[in-house]
Amino acid sequence: MLTVDKLAKRLRTWNRYRTTVRELSQLSDRDLSDLGIARGDIRFIAKKHARG
Repeated sequence: MLTVDKLAKRLRTWNRYRTTVRELSQLSDRDLSDLGIARGDIRFIAKKHARG
């Protein structure tokens, strides 16, 4: 069973993931390219960011 602390941590991680996906998805392909990010990598980058 999840404790309240673990549940809160999962919710914070999910929120960081969704925020990162949303923000990166709003950038143009050119802006992403300037950052060295391919549009297909957004979810992978967001997962790394959310965990770290």
